[in-house]
Amino acid sequence: MSDLSAFPITQRWPAQHPDRLQLYSLPTPNGVKISIMLEEIGLPYEPHTINIGQNETWGPEFLSLNPNGKIPAILDPNGPGGQPFALFESGAILVYLAEKTGQFLPTDPAQRYETLQWLFFQMAAVGPMFGQLGYFHKFAGREIEDKRPLERYRAESQRLLGVLETRLEGRTWIMGDAYSIADISLLGWVRNLIGFYGAADLVDYPSLTHVPAWLARGLARPAVQRGLEIPARP
Repeated sequence: MSDLSAFPITQRWPAQHPDRLQLYSLPTPNGVKISIMLEEIGLPYEPHTINIGQNETWGPEFLSLNPNGKIPAILDPNGPGGQPFALFESGAILVYLAEKTGQFLPTDPAQRYETLQWLFFQMAAVGPMFGQLGYFHKFAGREIEDKRPLERYRAESQRLLGVLETRLEGRTWIMGDAYSIADISLLGWVRNLIGFYGAADLVDYPSLTHVPAWLARGLARPAVQRGLEIPARP
């Protein structure tokens, strides 16, 4: 049986199945990237709910795994060289899981880098911009009298959706016929933008054709449906 006792996070969230990959997360747009991926690849794992509303990511146990204090993070008892391995940052975790299992990341070098290109597009642009729009449109930011920040993030989010719309023209998935970690990284964010954030009309989402069709295809996947609800919210 794997010994994970050297990792302080297991003191706060004990592993009932230490031989399985441990997921520390919450079903946010970033968190569901990993639960969806794990459901897609079929790798046994044990999810742990991290209550960000109670600042659990800022406790010493979680910070021992991710000093940046953000979900998701993983602890793989069977990491490189057969040793326990901890990893944070959702994009890095997606690449790690794809390479560990040989799924959802092309082996052809050119195709691989193109997939990573779109993954980094989500990490560097879509996530930050959509998140800021959500803050200024739905949360405390909406109380700010100066509406220039809201307009900035609205315009940029709409532009990014346009980039996706162009990319998806004539394609089933971001990389064409093959579903990949690029799609997995983006599905939760687009869903959140038009659902939880309630910003569909704000970014003129109804005028799009290819993005809504792609989102519907993604959300119809059983693994995506399961992953969107893992871990259970507190």
